[in-house]
Amino acid sequence: MIAAAGILLVTTGTRNVMGLFVLPIVAATGVSIVSISFALAVGQFIWGAAQPVFGAIADHYGAHRVMIAGAVLLAGGGLLAAGSSSPLGFTVSLGMLMPAGAAAGSFAILIGITAQSLPAAKRSLAAGFINAGGSLGQFLFGPSTQFLIGRSGWGIGMLALSLLALLTIPITWLFRGVGTTTAHRLQRSTEAAQSSLREQLLEAARNRSYLFLHAGFFTCGFHIAFLVTHLPGDLQLCGLPATVAANSVALIGLFNVAGSLSVGWLGARYRMKNILALLYASRAVIVACYLVMPKTALNVYLVAGSLGFSWLATVPPTAGLVAKLFGTRYLTTLFGLTLLSHQIGGFLGAWLGGVAMAQLGSYQWVWYADMALALAAALINLPIREPALVRHAEQGTAA
Repeated sequence: MIAAAGILLVTTGTRNVMGLFVLPIVAATGVSIVSISFALAVGQFIWGAAQPVFGAIADHYGAHRVMIAGAVLLAGGGLLAAGSSSPLGFTVSLGMLMPAGAAAGSFAILIGITAQSLPAAKRSLAAGFINAGGSLGQFLFGPSTQFLIGRSGWGIGMLALSLLALLTIPITWLFRGVGTTTAHRLQRSTEAAQSSLREQLLEAARNRSYLFLHAGFFTCGFHIAFLVTHLPGDLQLCGLPATVAANSVALIGLFNVAGSLSVGWLGARYRMKNILALLYASRAVIVACYLVMPKTALNVYLVAGSLGFSWLATVPPTAGLVAKLFGTRYLTTLFGLTLLSHQIGGFLGAWLGGVAMAQLGSYQWVWYADMALALAAALINLPIREPALVRHAEQGTAA
């Protein structure tokens, strides 16, 4: 759990500070904000699309190999971005290589491989603990990255992120052999005998609760990608300095540590679908408060802390519901697919924010869309049929 949280600290911290680079890159290279927004939007989609693919590879060849390859891709993308000055260069580096690398060391694989080594009653808390590692990364990377950008330029900041990605490689070796004990092989063989991956995917495609989960997670991706990409620009429009944006990103991460741990604990005691509905509904209320309140640094920090509590706290109950519905044999793949839906929403949030800014000169209508989607997500989670116990071999463990 600690190793998984440490890797997620780096991959999530890196992804969620990309918005701090947007305006410095535009100012230094002359590349338009729409082009940078598009590159980051592609990255949102690639991060989601890569996770079920890497999850399936990890299921067959070992998670540690996938995570090593991811660290190399993440570092290589940062190195290429630091030397780029064209829309194509940023699309390849920020939109393809770095997101693919981050996906190989992200939620689906880390939570999936850890869940295979834990009893059902402990998985929700473990998912919250691992998720808190990613939130802590956002808290640490926000101010430090802004400091490097302000002091040495955005290129040096990008190179620093590349170096940190390589430092995760020694941690990945701790995952060698995880899920390969005799007991784990027996459990996986039993589950595999009951259904193949293809059969499990067909069953999932017909499961309304799983599809509702996808729809809710789509709106989560829109919300998070829009904020991490365009909140710095929105605050600059309000006349606030870049340090306020960096501090806000950090506060979101800090408060999400508490949110992730709390939701992980609550998920073992209450219905996860209700927890998700409350988290999504709270976002609509908080965004409405942000739009009407005066844009002072203190008010922005209050909003950031409030948003942070639900930020990535949706991940533990979403992963937990997938495990309840289908067991853990193909959890990395099935949860990875929900993350793909999450990142399709993320693509739209990052891209449409840039389009709105270029065409309308503000982000107002995107904020309205964010509120509407949050309310829709809260409602669509309520009809989910949540099993009391996970299925198949999991039932014996839970009992």
